[in-house]
Amino acid sequence: FKNRNSYNVSIGVSRVISKRLQMMLTVEPAFQEGLLSTPFHRVYFTDNTLKVEKLPGQRAKLPMSVRANYFMGDRVIFRTFYRYYMDSWGMTAHTVSAETSVKINSFLSFTPHYRFNSQTAVKYFAAYQKHTLSEQYYTSDYDISGFNSAFWGAGLRIAPPGGILGNRWWNSLEVRYGHYNRTNGMVSHIISLSTKIK
Repeated sequence: FKNRNSYNVSIGVSRVISKRLQMMLTVEPAFQEGLLSTPFHRVYFTDNTLKVEKLPGQRAKLPMSVRANYFMGDRVIFRTFYRYYMDSWGMTAHTVSAETSVKINSFLSFTPHYRFNSQTAVKYFAAYQKHTLSEQYYTSDYDISGFNSAFWGAGLRIAPPGGILGNRWWNSLEVRYGHYNRTNGMVSHIISLSTKIK
């Protein structure tokens, strides 16, 4: 049994560009060492041999992102986000997302959102029965394979001045729906409920 140690640093610079536009640049280098393989991930080789996933004991990551929020008036806020990611296992990724908060009235808001991600596979990935026994490292985990994904949906938030159902300690309630799909076949529907209590 080996431990896994993770070291993270986050550096951010925020700037108010104008009365309506705010931007933030973030760099978050990270380093992991220890057991980075997942013991229950099985790998089938070309000769039908079965082994447990084996990955290097170190991984360096470098995500860099920029965020921009634009206030289009009292009722509309437009939020955008872009992230570039690279690591020492050979993966690169691009993520773009956008969300708009539209104030319907003083206490009701509608928030449509969309996120797109595209990533390359780590150099140790191969599909079912594609690895050979001569390889030092191997994985068939599709989470670190190459794929494109999209996540879209909307939320409805209520925050009346007198509190939810007249309870001042119950400040807000939000229901969100999201549809997620990616090009290697995964599809999911996500419903979340969040609330704020003081």
